[in-house]
Amino acid sequence: MADYHDDLRLAHVLADSADSVTLERFKALDLKIETKPDLTPVSDADKAAEEHVRGVLQRARPRDAVMGEEFGLQGTGPRRWVIDPIDGTKNYIRGVPVWATLIALLEVGPDGVEEPVVGIVSAPALNRRWWAAKDLGAYAGRSLAKANRIQVSRVSRIEDASFSYSSLSGWEERGRLDAFLDLTRSCWRTRAYGDFWSYMMVAEGAVDIAAEPELSLWDMAANAVIVQEAGGRFTGLDGIPGPGGADAVASNGILHEEALRRLTV
Repeated sequence: MADYHDDLRLAHVLADSADSVTLERFKALDLKIETKPDLTPVSDADKAAEEHVRGVLQRARPRDAVMGEEFGLQGTGPRRWVIDPIDGTKNYIRGVPVWATLIALLEVGPDGVEEPVVGIVSAPALNRRWWAAKDLGAYAGRSLAKANRIQVSRVSRIEDASFSYSSLSGWEERGRLDAFLDLTRSCWRTRAYGDFWSYMMVAEGAVDIAAEPELSLWDMAANAVIVQEAGGRFTGLDGIPGPGGADAVASNGILHEEALRRLTV
């Protein structure tokens, strides 16, 4: 069995590096904001945070490939780090503290399928951090030495479930708004916590289901391994495990098949 302790320690160093950049620029009056070709915003903090993480990786893991939201793919090999320097950029630029840096390590397994084996989600404005490594469990805290193991809930009925999402517009654009609304009406509680926070609350057992209809690998890789190591399931809307698709459903596992069925009718 592979030992990911060193990679997990490095992931914390990477997150610390990103946090030092993002916190310093949060609510800065001179924050520079641009619009990318996909019409989403990017700030100078997004770019600087990714550059910092890449710099640390270049020194610590020069043979590993790196893929980030802002600067694409660099290098080749069976291992690659995936970076979302600021997940929740729209929150970040408006001064909302719900944003995080997402960092994951992906490896090609014996079956030839790439999967996330280490993941860390650092939300410094919330003073929260979550992490996991394959077969080592999922944790939340401020550091490896100050952490609590986390687990998904045991809620077994949709009628008792708490469901978190990001927005309605994506479901409407995908032609799945009616199915989405049907699920929300069936659940005990729905809230649009959004982005990484939905998935981390699934991992902590505070939320039972989370789903989004349009995502990229860097949005999902770290979240996926944390949810899975907390005892939950993370798949695409097609039910295929992992973050390899363009959408996501995360759950405590017990409710997963029913959530998929309702969202894909």
